[in-house]
Amino acid sequence: MSEALPIDQLRAESARFGNHPYLLTQGGDGRPHAVVVSIEWLGDRILTNAGTRSAANVAARPLLSLLWPPIEAGGYSLIIDGDGYLIGSGSDARISITPTRGVLHRPGTSTASAARGCGSDCIPLLG
Repeated sequence: MSEALPIDQLRAESARFGNHPYLLTQGGDGRPHAVVVSIEWLGDRILTNAGTRSAANVAARPLLSLLWPPIEAGGYSLIIDGDGYLIGSGSDARISITPTRGVLHRPGTSTASAARGCGSDCIPLLG
């Protein structure tokens, strides 16, 4: 995940995949916590709902990822890494995400991906 491209491309790809990715945060014991969320773009940031555990995880460890599974068999997944921070608290808590990296990813190899050091078929979008 290198080559920075305009965030507009990242926004367009996320619109193509839909508004319900998995939010991946890290718990206090180091294990990942994955939940499906609803997102919306506000400028260059992504805003999402936050359950109790996701909110606690982001407050303590703000590095997170959003993951959209492939739309079609054999297709790419969309992965966005970002820095999150909480807005509000309790049942009104939301997470604001500043994207730091984005990639379209699928298993397999390609010459271009291998040249970038990725063992899979990756298309960097941001970062």
